[in-house]
Amino acid sequence: MTDFHIISDHSAWLPAFEERERSPLRRAGLREEAVTTRVERTLKAAAEATVAEITEAGEVLGYVAVRLEPQASGNPTGQIFEVWVRPGAEGHRPAAREWAERWCVEQGVSRIRVRTSSADELYAHWAVGGQTRLRRADRTPEHLTARPLTEAEYGEWLAIEKAGYVANMVDTGTWTEAEARSKSDQDFAELLPEGLATAGHTLLMLLAEGEPVGSAWLHHGHLPGVTYGYSLHVQPEFRGKGYGRDAMAVGEQATRAGGDEMMMFNVFGANTVAISLYESAGYTVLDEVRSFEL
Repeated sequence: MTDFHIISDHSAWLPAFEERERSPLRRAGLREEAVTTRVERTLKAAAEATVAEITEAGEVLGYVAVRLEPQASGNPTGQIFEVWVRPGAEGHRPAAREWAERWCVEQGVSRIRVRTSSADELYAHWAVGGQTRLRRADRTPEHLTARPLTEAEYGEWLAIEKAGYVANMVDTGTWTEAEARSKSDQDFAELLPEGLATAGHTLLMLLAEGEPVGSAWLHHGHLPGVTYGYSLHVQPEFRGKGYGRDAMAVGEQATRAGGDEMMMFNVFGANTVAISLYESAGYTVLDEVRSFEL
C-alpha cells in the first residue's frame, strides 16, 4: 500500500530535485549561467512547496511536491513540482499524482498544473496548456527583411497582440476570458513598461519586398545567452507562402544581433498549426505545461 507523510525538513528532497531540474536544461544546450538562473527561479517557488514522502511498509520510495500558485485573477492554481520515485518503484506514481490532486481539492482549488521536461504518461489525460521550445540561432531569412516598429504602428500592434494573447489563453481551456484579459493587461504592463523604448526588447515589422506582412517581438537576455521570442507573427492574408519559417529566421538573426546564441519561446498547446511549424523548423521542446480540472 502506498502511504504519504508530509515532511517539514526538505533537505532529503531538495538537492536531488535541483539536479533533476538542471539535467534537461544542460542537455538542451543552455549555458551553465542560464541553467542556474532558471533553476534558481524554480527553487524560489519550491521553497513554498508542501512535500510528502512516498512510502510503502515504512520504506521511503520517493517524493511528491505541490503548492498553491497565485494567479492574476486572485484564484490560486495547484502546482505539482514533481512526482519522483526511485527506479523500480514506478507503480507508485499514479497514487502520488492522485494524492497531489486530493491535496489541491482540500485547499479549495479546482485546477492543477504541472511543468514537465518531456512527455510523461502520468499526465497523458491532462490538457497541454503550452510548450517552451528553443534552438540555436544560426539561420538567416531568405525572403523577409525587417525594420524597427514605429511609434505610429505601436498602438495597433499592441491591441492585436493583447487580443491574440487572450484568445490563445482561452483556447487552452484553462482560463476564463476575464482571467485571460486580466493576465494580458498585467503581463504587457510588466513586460513593456516603456513601450517601444523598453530596454532589452526589439520590436520589428516584417517585410516582403518592402510590404509589411507581420511583426516580431523579442526580449534579449531573458536568460544568459537566450533571447525570448514573445511574438513572431505573419498576418493571415500572407500565410501559406513560407513566411512563417522565415519569420523564425528573422528572430534568430535578431537574437544574434542582440548578443545571444539561442532563441526560446512559448507556444500554446491548442495552436497545432504553429507547433507543426516549429517542429519542422527544428525547435525542440524544453518543457511543457499540462493542467487538469479537478
